[in-house]
Amino acid sequence: MSMFLDEVIIDVKAGKGGDGMVAFRREKYVPDGGPAGGDGGKGGSVVLIVDEGLRTLMDFRFNRHFRAQPGENGMSKGMHGRGSEDTYIKVPEGTTVRDADTGVLLGDLIEHGQTLVIAKGGRGGRGNIRFASPKNPAPELAENGEPGQERRINLELKVLADVGLVGFPSVGKSTILSVISSARPKIGAYHFTTLVPNLGMVHLPDGRSFVAADLPGLIEGASQGVGLGTQFLRHIERTRVILHVIDMSGMEGRDPYEDYLAINHELASHNLRLMERPQIIVANKMDMPDSEENLKLFKEQLAKEQVDEFAEPIPVFPISGVTRKGMDALMSATADLLEVTDEFLLYEDEPREEEVVEYNFVADEPEFEINRDPDATWILSGDKLEKLFQMTNFAHDETIMRFARQLRTMGVDEALRARGAKDGDIVRIGEFEFEFVE
Repeated sequence: MSMFLDEVIIDVKAGKGGDGMVAFRREKYVPDGGPAGGDGGKGGSVVLIVDEGLRTLMDFRFNRHFRAQPGENGMSKGMHGRGSEDTYIKVPEGTTVRDADTGVLLGDLIEHGQTLVIAKGGRGGRGNIRFASPKNPAPELAENGEPGQERRINLELKVLADVGLVGFPSVGKSTILSVISSARPKIGAYHFTTLVPNLGMVHLPDGRSFVAADLPGLIEGASQGVGLGTQFLRHIERTRVILHVIDMSGMEGRDPYEDYLAINHELASHNLRLMERPQIIVANKMDMPDSEENLKLFKEQLAKEQVDEFAEPIPVFPISGVTRKGMDALMSATADLLEVTDEFLLYEDEPREEEVVEYNFVADEPEFEINRDPDATWILSGDKLEKLFQMTNFAHDETIMRFARQLRTMGVDEALRARGAKDGDIVRIGEFEFEFVE
């Protein structure tokens, strides 16, 4: 079983706010004590945090449900409930976070310690001490806690590497990585030896260093899912420089220049912005027969296809992964190119979800909807109305009357009359039913 996992969907639910309490002072020698019910505590939020020690999403393979703790209920004597601590979920660097249902980008986590709130905890309900007024000095009125946010989250890992080695299977990418770094990827004389990205730290004699990634071999149609398909094309997106490895020996009967064009076509088909990254062509296996002639022909074909005659030609470095010939020059040129290449922002043009605030007003969103069941029951629904219902404590008559006034203020009564509701009709909100009264 592979120990690498780079995409997963998890279910998260923030904690519910604690319920407010209805209570009154009962101390001796304190006449007319008044209300003393405390507020509920805030529910815990679900937060992603980047851990530089993680390299994969493997921890989510068997645990995909996360729940934050609810807030503590309010207490008597005006004591408020304790707020719950947030639940932190560790993710590796390079994790992209989206809402699984809408596809909206929530965040891109690339730095150690970076956090992102993906489900906000509900606020605590107010106790009856909050509703006291000169008109009603002893209210039997309190709120339930606000429900915590619940959502499905898509986590997608795109490995963080400065340099990406791309090319057809068995062109020698894993061998090159094993030579230039301390990484020990699997090497074999057959296609698709590499099934997961391998990272290696490259240290140059002059003190410079960078991270290189050996990515699984691509074939024609990879951008449409052929072979390993788009499963690992995503890992190229974060690289700043691409080392395009080509088997210059042509041992398998393939034309090196056709291979070069085919891989570039797959990169462009997956994400056109990948073609903005600077490339260095690595002519590998130069220790094999016919490699010198193939390299000469390759350079001629490359020069013919160059559209801008004043542009600098794409650098081609002949090397041998087995004999290590040409490796020093290649690594030095790669480090030089990295120094003058800025990072590429993946999502600069993509809209992100705005920061969630506790109270926000959306004018165009309907506050409620009215439908009718076949049994003639009126069904009320809508996020605002359902949240209001959940925060209502139906154990006290005053709270029920307050809920009825809130429905009337929202226009529910008028809307039901306009739809033909009559005295005695059954109205349902969730599992709660009541009679419509004119």
